[in-house]
Amino acid sequence: MIYIIPSSLFSPLMVFATLLFWLFSSVSIADTDLQEDTLVASNTTFAFQLYTQLKAQESGNLFFSPYSLSIALAMTSAGARNRTAQQIAQVLHFPSSSPEKIHPLFAQLQQGINQAQQHIKIQVANALWGEASYSFSPSFRELVAQNYDASLNSIDFKNAFPTAHLKINAWVEEKTQQKITQLIKPGLIDSLTRLVLVNAIYFKGSWNTPFDNQQTKNAPFWLNSHNNVMVPMMTQKNQFGYAENQHLQLLELPYVGNSTDEESLEFSFAPNHLSMTILLPRQRDGLAQLENSLNRQNLETWFNQIHWQKVKVFLPKFKINTGFELSKTLSAMGMPDAFNAKADFSGIDGSKALYLKSVIHQAFVDVNEEGTEAAASSGVVVNTRGIQLPTPVFLADHPFLFLISHKPSGSILFLGRLIKPVIETHD
Repeated sequence: MIYIIPSSLFSPLMVFATLLFWLFSSVSIADTDLQEDTLVASNTTFAFQLYTQLKAQESGNLFFSPYSLSIALAMTSAGARNRTAQQIAQVLHFPSSSPEKIHPLFAQLQQGINQAQQHIKIQVANALWGEASYSFSPSFRELVAQNYDASLNSIDFKNAFPTAHLKINAWVEEKTQQKITQLIKPGLIDSLTRLVLVNAIYFKGSWNTPFDNQQTKNAPFWLNSHNNVMVPMMTQKNQFGYAENQHLQLLELPYVGNSTDEESLEFSFAPNHLSMTILLPRQRDGLAQLENSLNRQNLETWFNQIHWQKVKVFLPKFKINTGFELSKTLSAMGMPDAFNAKADFSGIDGSKALYLKSVIHQAFVDVNEEGTEAAASSGVVVNTRGIQLPTPVFLADHPFLFLISHKPSGSILFLGRLIKPVIETHD
């Protein structure tokens, strides 16, 4: 979350995504013919670079929404100027000219992702809370309202700051179906707070082919080459997206709303198809090597190798609940000015008194027999190869990476790793 604070005191701004709080800064974009796929490529590169930073800080399970963070930063970029704007654009890997081009692209992308269908709930929501007595730029307010559907709500931070967080937290809880609570802790908002920007993403989807809970049995999950724990392991044999090489196996589990033809082995994507993809190292201790090879180019190569066939799948049930304060992380990635006296967010209020005080991100995921819950066009047909393929076994009994993506655009909504299939909370 990001706080914005008044001029003479050099104010902080707070923003939140998935739930996360952020400030606005003007993000640069390049050519006038900038396309959605360019934005998605930038978001993906940012996602993997942020993952690299976060995995160095966390030794256990990890889960976050790079898409949510990208939206929050893009909104922040709407009010940034000069070097502050340039640094944010570089961190997000946006082209360097025509900053106004990025925001309509986010609006277009978000509209496609928000198109829910039966059995799938996907909602991206944005909101602003501004100090009631403070003057915000009309153009800034119009930009975030038009492109991010984020209206500015008045709140009395000066006099009612001890309870202001309750109203914002209530909004967060509603948008995430009570999966993320108490995002803003007491004391984080004070009388100098001028703006809180919130982005939330919630996703709940049922598997296209659910697991039979009667088949779920306790089985070992190997934490490393020598130690294991017993976990509830789901299993089924069905048609999935599958690829493999000497280092890893990939499994794509589509959410309901798509269809598979048993005879032709054709899989039809719905217009707003979403799926979970699991990247499983061949070796029980191979996660670190896989993480080191994680980048946009490799992911595209692996995804292009996916074909649809019958696979015997063993997948553990798991829940992850994580929280991060990202100010130092984002500074290290290349945007330090936003968090100190050099900040220029004059696009928000016409002054240079605002800076980012805190960026807080929380995310939740629950994977079970029915599907996934996470707090995050024309159809195409994919054919399997003409020959009869042997049934591979996908045994996810050791640490792996996973992501939830919007297939039509290629957007990664959620990204994480499972080290140990237990409920974890990191604050």
